[in-house]
Amino acid sequence: MSKILPHERTFVALDTTDLAHALSLAKSLSGHVGGMKVGKEFFTACGPDGVRAVSDCGMPVFMDTKFHDIPNTVAGAIRAALPLKPYILNVHASGGEVMMRAAAQAVAEAGEGRPLLIAITVLTSMDESDLQDVGVDSAVADQVLRLATLAQYSGLDGVVCSAREVEDLREHLGKDFKLVVPGIRPKWAASDDQKRIVTPAAAVAIGADYLVIGRPITGAADPVEAADKIAAEIAAGV
Repeated sequence: MSKILPHERTFVALDTTDLAHALSLAKSLSGHVGGMKVGKEFFTACGPDGVRAVSDCGMPVFMDTKFHDIPNTVAGAIRAALPLKPYILNVHASGGEVMMRAAAQAVAEAGEGRPLLIAITVLTSMDESDLQDVGVDSAVADQVLRLATLAQYSGLDGVVCSAREVEDLREHLGKDFKLVVPGIRPKWAASDDQKRIVTPAAAVAIGADYLVIGRPITGAADPVEAADKIAAEIAAGV
């Protein structure tokens, strides 16, 4: 497996409904980041054609649509997404083993060039109180490890997790299990609504594979310069 280059670790969050703006960012950032993350806001507004347009800019796409339904429905959604040639697809691990195995089997139909399939464990907005509200009497870290272990057992390639869980997951699930980490902020960027800032270099140093970064790049006066600065900091480990 080829080594991930510093700039390839960053997926830029396209939290916008403006397709023209998204495509402008994708074109300018091509070759400076690993790809673009398109979530539910973008997908609801721009649909499959929007995803295809971003991909046509030469950018790998992380389709952050978080499929969670009965196994047949999730497998069907995965198959519908495959023609868009995403680099990463995701599902909710809380859908269970049967659902995740159905998703993995559907992804495998794409053959050697198939997308990475990863799982959402516990949403980063949730704490122990939120878990208790939905009947889970566990610490967040314990529930994340439980669901990540189930995702690996079900044949998935990795999970989305917060930076605080990276070291524990890496220790238990090995070096090849992909860890995708949102909530990343360089020291020089505004913290916005993030309460606990983890820098890109620090996240990679503890074992993150891919980083999801939004406003520090998309909100910068020069997004390319910001992306290059992040890649340089990851390379230098600072």
